Amino acid sequence: MFQQKRRPIDSKKNFGKTADFGQTTYPHRLNFYNLPPTAEVTLEQFEQWAIDRLRILGEIESCLYRNKTPAELSATITPLLDQYLPLSANTAKARGEEEERRKDHYSHFILRLAFARSEELRNRFTRAETVLFKLRFTTDDPRERSAFVSSLGFDWETVGDDEKRALRESLIAATGMKSIDGESFFKVDWEKVSDLVEQRRVLLRAGKAYVPVSQQISLVLAEFTQGLENALKRTAQALPRLDEDDRLIPILNHLSLGFTTSEYTNSNTTTLNGATITAGSIDGLVQYMPLCMRHLHTTLRRDKHLKHFGRYQYNLFLKGIGLSVEESLIFWRQSFSLMTDDQFTKEYRYNIRHAYGLQGTGRNYKPLSCQQILTERAPTAGQAHGCPYRHFSVDNLIASLNAAGIHDRDLLKGVKTDVEATKFHIACNRVFEHAHARELKKESETGSARFKETIIHPNEYFTRSFMLRNPDSAAVEGMGNHQAVDTGVDPML
Repeated sequence: MFQQKRRPIDSKKNFGKTADFGQTTYPHRLNFYNLPPTAEVTLEQFEQWAIDRLRILGEIESCLYRNKTPAELSATITPLLDQYLPLSANTAKARGEEEERRKDHYSHFILRLAFARSEELRNRFTRAETVLFKLRFTTDDPRERSAFVSSLGFDWETVGDDEKRALRESLIAATGMKSIDGESFFKVDWEKVSDLVEQRRVLLRAGKAYVPVSQQISLVLAEFTQGLENALKRTAQALPRLDEDDRLIPILNHLSLGFTTSEYTNSNTTTLNGATITAGSIDGLVQYMPLCMRHLHTTLRRDKHLKHFGRYQYNLFLKGIGLSVEESLIFWRQSFSLMTDDQFTKEYRYNIRHAYGLQGTGRNYKPLSCQQILTERAPTAGQAHGCPYRHFSVDNLIASLNAAGIHDRDLLKGVKTDVEATKFHIACNRVFEHAHARELKKESETGSARFKETIIHPNEYFTRSFMLRNPDSAAVEGMGNHQAVDTGVDPML
């Protein structure tokens, strides 16, 4: 599926139906993904396209978990689709239309390989992909949508005029229509439209559901879901025969973690509202920090010390918000006020400079992502690093939220539910949305698409909090840029 200077992958070893080998054409914006792609792509495309799609599917799952309405989900996902996975209609006559559809096609099948590995992953992938398809289907140009459905060749049985007349009263009663004149009906097995059956919107006779064309979307979605479920099972059976594991399997294993995150980069000089961040600024900036960093700061102020991994986590975070190495040395020296200058220089100065790439190998370390904080180096007794939503007891977590000014009972109940379901990033986002409810409402009223995506990095939490609380600082100099990398933060899992 991709090309590299080493041996090429045999594109004839695919995991779906037989396909013509070569470049696929895409006459329609929508895709049922019945045939796997067969042309070569680069390893970089293989990985980046999958990451971009995973961002979308992860955000969809976050929206579903938080019970967002269809309108709210659309408002959240549409800007992300425009950014990461755009699909232009034929009528738009946009440049790059084929390349957009090619990326959509390949990214679906790459993630299909990654998420076919267990029943749970298959179910979650199917659910998110179905929501994505529905969103695209309902927003597609009506004529193009009709042409697409016609191209699928479904074996839906059309209800004849005689049968329609014989069932007229029953059809009107079952569908709630005032009249069925001019309305066509399909007859399908009722299991295919169980949602319509549950809502009592179709007539049932002898195991068949009579579905009006106006409810066609339920039929299409049922076909899409069933087809994808079957394809994922076939893919799971074929995975052991994947012989390119030295290149593909590590990527697929990483993608199947269900995480994408942002690598946070910052400039050497960062200003907030025109003021350079200094060691003396940090206490006043705690209000914008996520709970993990608040806890580290509180512990540091209380104990005049942090153990190694706590220092490591907090130092990189402060570096990410723009604290220079010179100011960082001042901050840590002042914080460790119980020791001598000589002890600080011997035991701590090197590691602080090392994090900035000024000692050792010269590696410029990035602030830790939520995934790294959640999964690496779990804290033990006496340590303050980690994620409070994962590593605290429920009682300690609630106490920490109370100390941060969070007292709303419904919110705390929701956080507890999130934590019990191991949705730690959702709990953190829930707290953020509560704490910034007023500002987010104003942002929404302007029609802005900013801050729609789920927060998946502590420094992103800080950036959004500061910008929302300080709207005049619309552009925060050097606050940080994000590049997608496949390191893992939960939207999908």
